[in-house]
Amino acid sequence: MPAPGAPRFRRGDEPSVAVVGGGIAGLAAATLLAERGARVTLYEKDDALGGRLSGHRTVLADGSPVTMTRGFHAFFRQYYNLRGLLRRTDPALARLVPLPDYPLRHSGGLTDSFARVPRTPPLSALGFVALSPTFGWRDLAAMDPLAALPLLDVRVPEVYERFDGVGATAFLESVRFPEAAHHLAFEVFSRSFFADPRRLSAAELLLMFHIYFLGSSEGLLFDVPAEPFPQALWEPLAAYVESLGADIRPGTPVHRIAPRDGGGAHVHTATGAHRHDAVVLALDTEGLRHTVAASPGLGTAPWRDGIAALRTAPPFLVSRLWLDRPVRADRPGFLGTSGYDGLDNISVLERYEGEAARWAARTGGSVVELHAYAVDPGAEHKEVQERLIDRLHRVYPETRDARVVDSRHEWRSDCPLFEAGTYPLRPAVRTPHPWLALAGDAIRCDLPVALMERAATTGFLAANALLADRGVRGQVLWTVPRRGRSRALRALAAARRA
Repeated sequence: MPAPGAPRFRRGDEPSVAVVGGGIAGLAAATLLAERGARVTLYEKDDALGGRLSGHRTVLADGSPVTMTRGFHAFFRQYYNLRGLLRRTDPALARLVPLPDYPLRHSGGLTDSFARVPRTPPLSALGFVALSPTFGWRDLAAMDPLAALPLLDVRVPEVYERFDGVGATAFLESVRFPEAAHHLAFEVFSRSFFADPRRLSAAELLLMFHIYFLGSSEGLLFDVPAEPFPQALWEPLAAYVESLGADIRPGTPVHRIAPRDGGGAHVHTATGAHRHDAVVLALDTEGLRHTVAASPGLGTAPWRDGIAALRTAPPFLVSRLWLDRPVRADRPGFLGTSGYDGLDNISVLERYEGEAARWAARTGGSVVELHAYAVDPGAEHKEVQERLIDRLHRVYPETRDARVVDSRHEWRSDCPLFEAGTYPLRPAVRTPHPWLALAGDAIRCDLPVALMERAATTGFLAANALLADRGVRGQVLWTVPRRGRSRALRALAAARRA
């Protein structure tokens, strides 16, 4: 039966809604609200949309115009709501291209692959054990089966209640998880949060295991945009939202939010105070903390304290190198790495991105990207950059003789830190004000979603909350199951809980 509520606002009853933040969460909220007829104004402090997936044009030393972005991001097939957002302008998702594998290489010489791992639970987890050179049956037998049972039936939000107070590394040690597989398979999950696994909440680690192994049939293979983020994703989506009547204002930071008597707020920017009936704050961690601190009329003391307690993950580096000769033809588009002194992955962009492929074809070179997550905040930037390039030479020796035509190094520190024990402090989508909602990957969401999918899902949830309060139908959201899919494995885990 259809969802309750009117399909859209009646003419003359359309509320004015401010969406503050033009990343994935803000774009999801703005899209749904505009589709339902709300008068949406999207405020974005930067000149480009996309948040941590934005990009800007630059010109290389050889005169080539290119787009520099924050680097490689995997669009996993379990990102149902993010993909639904992108389908607004790309119904077939033709602007995403699949990568054939997710290889992971350790400095000790071992390499894992997910290309041949079965995708149907529980065969997905068992298949990884059977095919992995870093995780054999002997390792499986050495594990503590009772301590490992929670992996078999992850439930949200119960997983946070049970394991948020434990660090990811401590949990793996408690189940006697083999060290080599720890470095490869599970460190990848930890690093996806831009965090040191010793500080990351074990609940987030277990959730990722559920999403990719035992809660879905899509596995760990993924797609990537066929062109830089602005051209492939955000410029088409912005045009679509504007066609619905939304007003998108890039380069417009919001200084504070002042509640109005009777509901709604004044959104203060450099051009003055703008009156809105409702507001969605879809900001990164530091942006949310700053905006709430500058808006003394918002929320209650406990709510404000929770937001003030949010922290960002350590800095990360994206180094992109335009080389005058190609890397070997058999190098994958993406390679996860471990044990290389901070080098977390290597991408060869011309394998999948059109702009890079055109530059490589014209020059005979390669476009290579290096990532380093959770960098020591006190580290000297130039030293880290040089070390990553040295490790690239170790992993791909043919790059030693390549001349760097040009390079760009992007340092950022704006990802949320999901430290052990902090889940109860995370703010939820709904707030003490019925006219105010929060969205973003730092926002608490009692659904099995993470990373970019959490951003998109909370964006839609924020819009749904504002719509429901006004009698308008929201959007149905999809996730992997909220508990393990295998009845037998659930029974084992339940016996352990009992």
